[in-house]
Parts: sequence; structure tokens; C-alpha cells
Amino acid sequence: MKQPPDIQKLEETLNASKISAGGFMGSDRRPLQEILEADASELVRLGHTTSGIADRMRHIMASAERGLGSWVQVDDTIQASATDTRGVLPCPWPHPGTYLKTAVVARNTRTGKTIRWSALSIHLIEEHGFFEGQGSAFRLEPDILVDVIF
Repeated sequence: MKQPPDIQKLEETLNASKISAGGFMGSDRRPLQEILEADASELVRLGHTTSGIADRMRHIMASAERGLGSWVQVDDTIQASATDTRGVLPCPWPHPGTYLKTAVVARNTRTGKTIRWSALSIHLIEEHGFFEGQGSAFRLEPDILVDVIF
């Protein structure tokens, strides 16, 4: 099926570009809509929403930022650390908005699992339902993300 021009342009932007050297799609060759639908279905299966996940990620990020690069105990089971690289990244969707190049690593002390995300990742999940394509540097598998942060 031929993609509408606006989706086609968005997919081109999501591939390796001046915004993200590795691209938001990674090695994933599925059409964007298929990626979005698969991740949305996974969220339904997991019983979580993009807004609930984004709220939790924001809470963890805010706690981690107070630690200035050190590990911070967020709650009974989450430790997190934030690093800040100067600059901002724009959202690849066609709307205004830039996000600090802050990255967080969260560790679930109960399971020992860790996961990493950026400030832009939170926006992409909450506003666009996009966890990035498989193989991208910041791909967040919904089941692993939920397992670590909740």
C-alpha cells in the first residue's frame, strides 16, 4: 500500500537524518503505522497507557536530575541516574518542540533490569505513541519499560 505523502515524509525524517544520526527507526523495516499499532497493542496487553508511562518516566527523570549524575533512590525499587549533554533535539513530527539532551538510566533493584531513555523519548511516547523502531539507540520495548519502571 502506498503511504500518504505526509507519512512518507515523516518516515524519511525518522530514518537517519541530521536530527538523529542513527535514526529513530533503527534497523526496523516495518512501516511506521505498523510499529505504532504493534506497540499500542502491547500496551493494551500490559494494561498501561502512554500517558501513565510518560508520567512515571518524568517522575523518575526529575528525581534522577537532582542527583547530578549520581545514582538516586527514586522509591523502594527504582534507582536512577541522569546525564545531560548540552543542546536540544527537536521532535521529528511536524510540530514545534525541542527537548534537552538529557538521558536517564533507571534500574529496578527488585529485578536488576535497567533501561535508558531521553527527554525526547517521553514526548515521543506520550504524544505520538512511538517507542522508536527496533534497533534504534533509544528503542524502548514497552514490556521491558513497564517491567523496569513499575
